[in-house]
Amino acid sequence: MDISSYVLLSHNQALRRRLDVSANNMANISTAGFKREAPVFREFVEQTAGGSDAPVRTTSMVLDYGAVHDQSAGAFMATGNPIDVMIDGPGYLAVETPEGGTAYTRAGYLKVGEDGTLQTAGGLALLGEGGRPITIPLEQAGQVSIGKDGTVSAGDAQVGRVAVTVFDDERMVDPRGDGTFAGTGGRELAAADTKLKTGGVEGSNVQAIVETTNMVEILRAYQTSMKMSEALGDMRKSAIDKLGRFG
Repeated sequence: MDISSYVLLSHNQALRRRLDVSANNMANISTAGFKREAPVFREFVEQTAGGSDAPVRTTSMVLDYGAVHDQSAGAFMATGNPIDVMIDGPGYLAVETPEGGTAYTRAGYLKVGEDGTLQTAGGLALLGEGGRPITIPLEQAGQVSIGKDGTVSAGDAQVGRVAVTVFDDERMVDPRGDGTFAGTGGRELAAADTKLKTGGVEGSNVQAIVETTNMVEILRAYQTSMKMSEALGDMRKSAIDKLGRFG
């Protein structure tokens, strides 16, 4: 395979990666707290030495470098549940995974579990300050309120505070595939720096028109790449025919 074919192959792989990311964004357009992803590519330059008098040739290829999350906030969606929360700013809610570890989410659908712990809609225990679950007395399960600073009250008593964890380097946050994120190097915000909105959750920040436009651009780029591949094939065939006649 000649170098031009390798360049086209790297381009097609990059287009497929872009399509996968855009399709995943579209699939999560209604997922609470979802942050759209954008693929990141970098240029790989290969140098090919010619003869003694020939100049060094450089060839640029495309390499997948990963993906970044768009940290812009989604719209507030009222739910009618007074203990649903939306983080007003950066950060994540910490939850306890079934394996006993810690994961993070922006989806603030909350409920009081059968054991009295404050949980997400999926049944994961919400972790408060210091990584401790927040327990509500069962007789006061219908009297729970959450303040703007994360303070959780049951009736007149304060029973804990919702902790918001921020990451100075968002590259340390990776999707787990179950709607939550794994992360390292996070730190809890103090009550004075915590800002929550109650009575609703954060919607996805995916914009359908943007992702649709991206998909159209990807399709056109792929069509152009295929035309170039066909043209290269025709050139090789023509060269082989001419060499055959010359022989």
